[in-house]
Amino acid sequence: MKIKFYSLWLLLLILVIFVLQLIPGFTEAFVLNNKTVTNYQYYRFLTAIFLHGDITHLFFNLFALFFFGIVLEKLVGSRKFFLIFLLSGIIANIISVNFYESSLGVSGAIYGLIGALVVIRPFMLVWTFGMLMPLFIASILWATADVLRTLGAFGPTNIGSIAHLSGILIGFLLELLLRKK
Repeated sequence: MKIKFYSLWLLLLILVIFVLQLIPGFTEAFVLNNKTVTNYQYYRFLTAIFLHGDITHLFFNLFALFFFGIVLEKLVGSRKFFLIFLLSGIIANIISVNFYESSLGVSGAIYGLIGALVVIRPFMLVWTFGMLMPLFIASILWATADVLRTLGAFGPTNIGSIAHLSGILIGFLLELLLRKK
């Protein structure tokens, strides 16, 4: 199994697209919103994955993609990694468009990688909430926080919790499906 470092290429692509977002109208042309379905602009289910709202959003997503992406890609290979990444991101966006006025970011795809890693390495230690814990426990805590955000427990946020929850479930299911093959 040859590793092609798709995770690093995706990081670079996302950084380049973030710079392109400085061009007026660029983000609006590719963001996931009500035009996606009503105007048959289905490409936005894919393009929105690579957009980010601000530098903090970009930083946290690239940080997570770097660590979880490299680990998953080394474990399953570049092709399978890329398949899980894309399908998790696109399907999370298909679900999200029903809940948000607009949406952007790679979070659904990253949570898909986490869901797949939970199947493969549930006891892999990750640093979260100020301590080391097994990935499956961290993912339960992250999902719980997203459920609480969805229910409004933390007040209004710009966080796409539905995309996170969709992504982690899709990644988990995809890895289970792909493992059987």
